Amino acid sequence: MLKYVLKRLLTACFILVGVSFLIYLIVRLMPTNVIESNYYATHDKTEGNAEALKQLLARYNLDDDSFWGILKGWWIWLMNFFRGDLGVSLTNDKPVQEIIFANMGTSFAVSFVSLILELIIAIPLGIKCACNQYGKLDYAVTVFTMIGISFPSFFFAGIIIKVFAVDLGWFEAGGLSTPSLPIDVSGFELFINQCWHLILPIFVLTVLSIGSMMRYTRTNTLEVLNADYIRTARAKGLSENSVVYKHVFRNTLIPLITTLAGMLPALFGGSMIVEQMFSLPGIGNTAYTMTRAGDITFIMGYDMFIAALTVIGILLTDLMYVVVDPRVKLGK
Repeated sequence: MLKYVLKRLLTACFILVGVSFLIYLIVRLMPTNVIESNYYATHDKTEGNAEALKQLLARYNLDDDSFWGILKGWWIWLMNFFRGDLGVSLTNDKPVQEIIFANMGTSFAVSFVSLILELIIAIPLGIKCACNQYGKLDYAVTVFTMIGISFPSFFFAGIIIKVFAVDLGWFEAGGLSTPSLPIDVSGFELFINQCWHLILPIFVLTVLSIGSMMRYTRTNTLEVLNADYIRTARAKGLSENSVVYKHVFRNTLIPLITTLAGMLPALFGGSMIVEQMFSLPGIGNTAYTMTRAGDITFIMGYDMFIAALTVIGILLTDLMYVVVDPRVKLGK
């Protein structure tokens, strides 16, 4: 087990190095960056100013756009990365890791609650629909989930804001707390106020994600229900509840473990569109703002953070497969 984990970790390091180069190359090929935009916002495009801008870009290893210049800039960034330094944001002059961790809390809270609700609702519903294939419940849930899958997140979020915030006035359209709260408000009151503001974003993420998980669970359950050992269990006289909850449920969960690789980045990486729609101070909204500004340093740090979480998620998926499925053996 230890040998396998160490081997996969070594492989993950090589993957991250390759991913970092691709990200850096794409970022450097962007038409502009925040340094150039801010400089020309206050200076004319003259030859002298262009030379001064080049010297300014050289401080951040961004002055040479040739392949070897990009390769040199990437190598310097990579060495700093392995020392735990993601660089300093070009927008607000703060360390990138400090910005990521400072804005991660809200994103994690929304994504975590949404994930728990998704699992609680989608998995039992998928199993129930599979056990009653082509029944009224199956058709009704299928229609509902297909509508949820088809809706773009920004469109559905806009409808929810229009109905519940603008028309009914039950919630505020955006923000993490009410602007009119007094400065000396207690911590508990602030917490309740913030939770109230997170209801709509959580609802949007949950509804949009239930459909895919439910359909995936339903498909896996139908495959398990047709397996030989399920027919054997029924032939032995086991009750339907015993067959479903003792044999079908456990074996249905095995394929669902593959979704773990995508859940981990989603938990900590935030939802860029939903956070932007609801004006939440999360890491997704921050990444959107920094990307539009052309903050190369932050884009590199954030993308590598997501890449590392993805690699870790894949490793955890492989290890959990061995735990839940005795048929799977670790490679030598």
